[in-house]
Amino acid sequence: MAANMKPKGISILGSTGSIGCNTLRVVESLGGEGFRVVALGAGHNVEILADQIAIHLPELVSVETEEVAHDLRARLFARNVDLPRIVIGEQGLIEVATHEQADCVVSATVGAVGFLPTLRALEAGKRVALANKETLVMAGELMTRAALASGAELLPVDSEHNALHQCLRGEQRSEVRRIVLTASGGPFRTKTRKQMQESTVAEALRHPTWNMGAKITIDSATLMNKGLEVIEAHWLFGFSADQIDIVVHPESVVHSMIELVDGSVIAQLGVTDMRHAIQYALTYPERHSSELPPLDLTALSALHFEAPDPERFPCISLAYRALREGGTLPAAMNAANEEAVKAFIDERISLIDIASVIEAVMDAHETQPATELAAILDADSSARLAAAAEIGKLSKPAPSLAKM
Repeated sequence: MAANMKPKGISILGSTGSIGCNTLRVVESLGGEGFRVVALGAGHNVEILADQIAIHLPELVSVETEEVAHDLRARLFARNVDLPRIVIGEQGLIEVATHEQADCVVSATVGAVGFLPTLRALEAGKRVALANKETLVMAGELMTRAALASGAELLPVDSEHNALHQCLRGEQRSEVRRIVLTASGGPFRTKTRKQMQESTVAEALRHPTWNMGAKITIDSATLMNKGLEVIEAHWLFGFSADQIDIVVHPESVVHSMIELVDGSVIAQLGVTDMRHAIQYALTYPERHSSELPPLDLTALSALHFEAPDPERFPCISLAYRALREGGTLPAAMNAANEEAVKAFIDERISLIDIASVIEAVMDAHETQPATELAAILDADSSARLAAAAEIGKLSKPAPSLAKM
């Protein structure tokens, strides 16, 4: 970096999660390439957050509650680390997302919690490196409209969409026939529906290729993760549902592909490490050297591709339905999925019940235009109530006291 160039400020929403931690690893690996961390947004993982603050010395930090903030202050005081300004809750995340010195905001929270902070970052004209796909699923029209109005850049960090962004560089939109998202297939790719019904939470969390948080890993087990990515791809790149396909690729080496009108297929390949996509989003349009190992093509014995099974993985069809119908239906679908995933992790419903809950909520939802924030938030809250009611019907009975 030239001596007179100001370092680019980085804010991270969800700094203690997988993407957040990897983002900080990327910043550290880039060394003198001109980045500094100005703000961190986290939930309640104080131990990891305190380490991050001690290393990167951000000016602003957001945590979930005042109790967490008190614990954080005590830990930093004990380590003789200067205290940053600490803010609380959703408003705190918004302050992190709109920090005046943040040039790039990495949106890496899980679920709807990152929706409003990400919207505010786009409204403020920030570059948003988006790992939180739920924000575009809930309110793609609002998000893209805000980015257009402010001149904000929206760059994908999801490996599949990041791959598509790379494949589309320099291509004319009219020359692209379709885009193809790849899916690992998750831990139940070869399992029967009965085996999936009887699966445990531990089995569902055993992803074959990626190390991710619990919610995303369960979404990968049901392939809802891929359904959400279809909707995200529509808003990021402007392709219709009929132009977005999914193929199961268990090796997770080909991260996604585009097919041109002449039949040519362009694919992005790389090692299965999210740091590549994160670094691409931070440094775009430039490319910088990476500490990641190169992809060893000679070590690949074979690459396999297969169609996803809609009978065993109905969440994909539900996501395509939500995209085609539009309005607030995607927000309702997303909310129902979040509640159902929580219920599965809490062992109140089975894995295959997740899709049943989502479908019931979507069937009952009265879709409204998704042009206003209030309509989206209302759809989110009402869908959660409806999902809770469906989960109550399916919940496994608690063991009786006589049997305990």
